[in-house]
Amino acid sequence: MKIAIIGGGAAGFFAALTCASYHPDYQIVILEKTTKLLSKVKVSGGGRCNVTHACFNRFELVKYYPRGEKFLKSAFSQFMPQDMLEWLAKQGVKTKTEADGRVFPVSDDSQTIIDCFMNQAQNRHIQIRTQAEVTQIVPQANQKIQIQINHQTNQTYDRVIVTTGGAPKPSGWTWLADLGHTIVPPVPSLFTFNMPQNPIKDLMGVATQANVKVVNTKLNETAPLLITHWGMSGPAVLRTSAWGARVLADLNYQFVVRIHWLPQLTPAEVGQQLADLKTQNSKKILNENFNLPKRLWEFLLDKANINPEKRWNELAKVELNRLNEILINDRYAVNGKTTFKEEFVTCGGVSLGNVNPETMQSKVVPNLYFAGEVLDIDGVTGGFNFQAAWTTAFIAGQLKT
Repeated sequence: MKIAIIGGGAAGFFAALTCASYHPDYQIVILEKTTKLLSKVKVSGGGRCNVTHACFNRFELVKYYPRGEKFLKSAFSQFMPQDMLEWLAKQGVKTKTEADGRVFPVSDDSQTIIDCFMNQAQNRHIQIRTQAEVTQIVPQANQKIQIQINHQTNQTYDRVIVTTGGAPKPSGWTWLADLGHTIVPPVPSLFTFNMPQNPIKDLMGVATQANVKVVNTKLNETAPLLITHWGMSGPAVLRTSAWGARVLADLNYQFVVRIHWLPQLTPAEVGQQLADLKTQNSKKILNENFNLPKRLWEFLLDKANINPEKRWNELAKVELNRLNEILINDRYAVNGKTTFKEEFVTCGGVSLGNVNPETMQSKVVPNLYFAGEVLDIDGVTGGFNFQAAWTTAFIAGQLKT
């Protein structure tokens, strides 16, 4: 049996390794259109490779996926984060779990994962071809699949697994749509918020827990927020962008966010805390201490038009109210987005209605399978997108019919 895997990324390699494990006598080739293999693995987690997330209950795990929850509930019954950790351990890769649940190799180096995959592929005699772009798929009458490479060579395979990842433009999906698949239009997910003219950018590097709400939508996340030289990032913003990928695309990335800087407190509790500080810290100057990063606190005082050298007991009622409003209802206009590092994630792809979650086989073309981000599945940041890739690749690689 001849098997072609289209795409040399995380899902492609894991599908190939699974296939070689279940079908050691099959001829397997990975076809990658660029010169780079496992490029997302390389940059993930700041070059450390966030391989998965330590969430070991599938009903909890699916809640981290803005798209694909129902489909993955079935898929995760076959392969979970603990299975991936066990697989890595068998290959001699030691992992560690950080406080927030993200899992990394102990080496803190993505090259460890890349080397593991490359060595396994070599040991299992998997052929790897780079600069081999698949330009057309032609199903044959005998249910074999002919694929055209670089617009010229035609080769026929018994089974084909598509693991090409997400393409940002609709034109990148034509070859799959031409086969009869429904393509959910792609839009970016996991991006940061640009605030080109806002002076808050001067606080780049400041991080704090915050609640981020996109005004006039249901999007609402509480998590660490990071101020950057272009605006805002951090888990609170990235999660908002993931859950709101379509909503924010429809708004053309022009919207207003409301920030509650003390999310652990209700608005009433914030007001009470300020009143208590005015009474108990009456002689202290405002910028001496407050439970926010000092630079942020001074910035908010300035925004409320309050002199940071004032003493608490000198605050007028109108100033106290203004400060209270800024702490719970601070607003920023967002104008555009920036892709989060190089970890581009697409919302959209091959419609899950076209794919059997038990096998990852296309319901449209027999013997054609899908895995990874080419499917309309995407997760929030934290190792969830890789886990979806490992799971769908593990199922596809078994070539069940």
